[in-house]
Amino acid sequence: MPIFDLHHPWVFAFGVLGNIVSVLVYLAPLPTFIRIYREKSTMGFQSLPYVVALFAAMLWLLYSFLKTNAFLLVSINSFGCIIEAIYIFFYLLYASKKARIHTVKLLASLNIGLFSLIFLLALFVFNQHRVGIVGWICVAVSVCVFAAPLSIVFKVVRTRSVEFMPFGLSFFLTVSAITWFAYGLFLKDICITLPNVIGFFLGLLQMLLYGLFRNAKPVMEEKNLPEHVINIMMLGFDFQKCASKNETSQDEDKKDVEEDDNMETCVPCELNVEPCTQVNLDTPILVICTP
Repeated sequence: MPIFDLHHPWVFAFGVLGNIVSVLVYLAPLPTFIRIYREKSTMGFQSLPYVVALFAAMLWLLYSFLKTNAFLLVSINSFGCIIEAIYIFFYLLYASKKARIHTVKLLASLNIGLFSLIFLLALFVFNQHRVGIVGWICVAVSVCVFAAPLSIVFKVVRTRSVEFMPFGLSFFLTVSAITWFAYGLFLKDICITLPNVIGFFLGLLQMLLYGLFRNAKPVMEEKNLPEHVINIMMLGFDFQKCASKNETSQDEDKKDVEEDDNMETCVPCELNVEPCTQVNLDTPILVICTP
């Protein structure tokens, strides 16, 4: 399809509109990454949505090249690959060691391993049906892209906080789904139409949750921190005088003899300290001797 084909004015119109809205979708997380840059920390944000979004943009770019005459798909997905790669770079730069390793594993498995496999199969194995096969793979991955924020949706419901679900991103995702649905409908391409139907309803769900919880009081989540409980047994000594002293001893030695006798004849007694319900009786015992 030529870019300015007058026989498909609606295709071109919705394609251009889809490019504009999709650029805004890709730029919606920009305030989040500005905050990450200022705080020098990822602050609990996850890298999965950005890794999956990069993977989807790469697949749609492959599909648009195989389909031919799809310049509007090439342009927006090229921009998507660049901006998502920048996001992931900054995430890796300020993420914790554990989050960084997890993100690298995702990139290696999805964006390098799986994409290379799909590319080789489409190019050399499914040569005659490669457009359709890659198209349906794009459908599946696009559904995952729209579903990726569901983990954030569940977190919003649990914590009653919309901190990790920006309204701008949800809004532009919904508008983008509408425009690309119309683009695929007029182009008669079900691989473009179908995932955007799902994206539309998921976008509406996110905006609904934002409206419900934007003014709600956040609920702090209880973190399952490892328990390091030490049982404490306190032992005391009953320093009582047990016998009379030798009255014939010298005054200077009498004091020393009394102290020695006290230490030898004192009886240890265990102080009954009942542990609270949170004390783990299987943990080591720390013994403290109190005079």
